[in-house]
Amino acid sequence: MAIFDNANYDFIKWRWHAIALSTLIVLAGVGYTATSGIPLGIDFSGGTIVVVKFEQATSVDQVRAALAAGMPGENVIQSYGDEANHEILIRVSQVTVEEGAALEQNARAIVDSITKASLGKFEVRSQEIVGPVIGADLQRKGIYATLASIFGITIYIGLRFRFAFALGAIAATLHDVLVTLAFLFFFGYDLSLNVVAAILAITGYSVNDTIVIFDRVRENLKTKRRDSLDAVVNASVNQTLSRTIITAGTTFLAVLSLFLFGGEVLEGFAFTMLVGIISGTYSTIFIAAAIATILGGKQAAGRQGSRKA
Repeated sequence: MAIFDNANYDFIKWRWHAIALSTLIVLAGVGYTATSGIPLGIDFSGGTIVVVKFEQATSVDQVRAALAAGMPGENVIQSYGDEANHEILIRVSQVTVEEGAALEQNARAIVDSITKASLGKFEVRSQEIVGPVIGADLQRKGIYATLASIFGITIYIGLRFRFAFALGAIAATLHDVLVTLAFLFFFGYDLSLNVVAAILAITGYSVNDTIVIFDRVRENLKTKRRDSLDAVVNASVNQTLSRTIITAGTTFLAVLSLFLFGGEVLEGFAFTMLVGIISGTYSTIFIAAAIATILGGKQAAGRQGSRKA
């Protein structure tokens, strides 16, 4: 991309603006979570999901009324896939009785309620059942996997580069995770195993881009010893800008096709990846570099002060 040849944009100039924008988005996500709670998918919360396909057009309200008569409680009923297919997704939370029996009873009760309501011919296209014990275990392991990946990244970058760089990479990684979760909740997606898998992929993707820049910073520090850290980091970001944009652009297009044509099952995963790619590219250019220059500058100032003393 010739447009990025010999790029000389002053990214460091906008570091505080970028940090402020990211902080605003993260706080909005935290506020949403505090008021509405974390929308857990069936993988984590436990329950029963049944997708039924009707031969004729059947509204969500009709199915909701049928279930209200046979299965009172907070049930989630929504259209599924293309409206022309007449498919409806029904989600029933776990009830507090014997786990296996309750889950099977929920699935049978859904079918019985729709049958008794005489809504016409239908078939069960898919059925998903997860117990609360399994859901809690998956939730715990998902958190452990995310924390373990972040810890491993910290150790690797801390040993390979400066400690300030490691903190910059971790700040960018946490930024990507929190921003992605915020947009997931804003757009009504549940936190599921597919989403966790996408978040783990995002952490690796973002750190890979960050390491490319930090490698260039390390090389430039050897040849530009008289330049300030801000100038070296900014030059490094510009030198790797073409690579960063091209990598992000091609990956974004591939995931976009998955989001548009991958179906309902992969929609949450693809949406998470789309947001993560944008956030990861942004954090690589602004957040990671900004934190590295801020902390690196403080460390350098501290060393100079100790020498004068």
